[in-house]
Amino acid sequence: MIRFIIIFVLFFVSCGYCANVLIIFPMPGKSHYILGNGLAKGLAKHGFNVTLVSPFEEKHLPENYNQIVLDGILKKMEEQFRKSVNVFEFGDASPILQALFMNSWSAEMTEDFFAHPKVQKLLKSRDHFDVVVIEQFVNDATKIFAYHFGAPLIVASSLGPNYWVNSLVGNPEPPAYVPSSFLNFNYEMSFSERLYNFLFGIFYQINTHLFIYPKQNKLLKKYYPDGPNLSDIMYNVSLVLLNSHESINGAVPIVPNMIHIGGYHIAPPKRLPEDLQHFLDSSKHGVIYFSLGSNVIPSQMPDATRDAILKVLGSRKENILWKWDQDSVVNQPSNFKLSKWFPQQDILAHPNIKLFITHCGLLSTTETIYHGVPILGFPVFGDQKMNAVRAATLGIGKFIPFSKINEHNLEEVINELLDNPKYLQNAKYRSQLMHDRPVKPMDLAIYWIDYVIRHKGAPHLQVAGVKLPLYKYLMLDVLAIIFALVFTILYAVYRIVKQFRTRKVKEKKH
Repeated sequence: MIRFIIIFVLFFVSCGYCANVLIIFPMPGKSHYILGNGLAKGLAKHGFNVTLVSPFEEKHLPENYNQIVLDGILKKMEEQFRKSVNVFEFGDASPILQALFMNSWSAEMTEDFFAHPKVQKLLKSRDHFDVVVIEQFVNDATKIFAYHFGAPLIVASSLGPNYWVNSLVGNPEPPAYVPSSFLNFNYEMSFSERLYNFLFGIFYQINTHLFIYPKQNKLLKKYYPDGPNLSDIMYNVSLVLLNSHESINGAVPIVPNMIHIGGYHIAPPKRLPEDLQHFLDSSKHGVIYFSLGSNVIPSQMPDATRDAILKVLGSRKENILWKWDQDSVVNQPSNFKLSKWFPQQDILAHPNIKLFITHCGLLSTTETIYHGVPILGFPVFGDQKMNAVRAATLGIGKFIPFSKINEHNLEEVINELLDNPKYLQNAKYRSQLMHDRPVKPMDLAIYWIDYVIRHKGAPHLQVAGVKLPLYKYLMLDVLAIIFALVFTILYAVYRIVKQFRTRKVKEKKH
């Protein structure tokens, strides 16, 4: 009995230690906040003391969950970016132009973050944090927070393994079968695709080291003048949490301190609001759910594209749920229900959802696969095109580039997706793969964050490659010596042969 009491007391004493976790998700995008807030809530429920820094605010938080809301940043982004850039037009830009746009845009977003009074107050504080989690999105200067608080650094990637995180932990990304997130290639690439992927990778490495990192280092020095250079802190990453899973993203190399937790933000389905519940329950032919996510403004799409969508979907027997940013749409069909916001996860969980028309953002793609719903992709920009290609490759859907949508191909594709059972079967199979995991993704994230805290940053998980300069990691010095040696041997052979022939010619003349 005494032994039982001792074990019981020790258990609660050990559980009584609550680590302090600082989570920074500075991107003014709703999908990014969903990931940051989901992680923060999961840790808070587990007993951690959590502080989340982001441009968004949520009410009714647990006692051990504190939010630092960067008010004003979201409004500025909407005014300067969303109102001035039409993503439907920008989506047709080349990957190189999109990458170059990220240079200036990401630097501006990072400066807005550091210049915020609440961030400055936090950066000058002497608060104690046991670990710092920072979203990686071309904002490397923010890693100074881990240095300032003397805490292990964990990077959260809103994507799977990619350029932005691979170099931080020495993770390989063979261009033969790992395509860039900017390209709409599948893992099995043709010769021309592999060539383009290889050359684009070189371009992005040059762009990163000559433009992105210097800008980020300049911002770091501006707002933390007494701190180290960016190169001295950015590779000191204890763990990378990847918003990915093999059931969706495919199998790629990852080093020991990279962990797949894709789907961790998905919550058990709840009952829908009464009007939506009735709409879905009473739709005897099913419902097609249509949403372009939180960053795309649907009303900015070309009139011809909008009219084609309305005509084709309006003639369907299924009812249509359409996330639209205005109260109404011109010539709205009778089978349409519009709203500026829908509880997407709960809708996808409803058995009457037959098809999800989506921009193929990674969160939306993850959620529809989780619930086993086929996809019709309308990719616009960024990684959406690659996600759409993967969905088609997995046989869970098809896609039409937004600039190519017309009545004929839209009707043809929808008929194929709804009439051919293979798409639903493949979606259900991928859903099974996503659910068939030994540990829930949130529990996995909690375990590894706690592991990093317990083992003081867990440096034993870091591969030696992360400490090598780029020329050593790529074996450029070795290749240079081999090339020089081969060239020297060939040149020596050439000279010997030439001298031998010259001597033979002279002997013949004599």
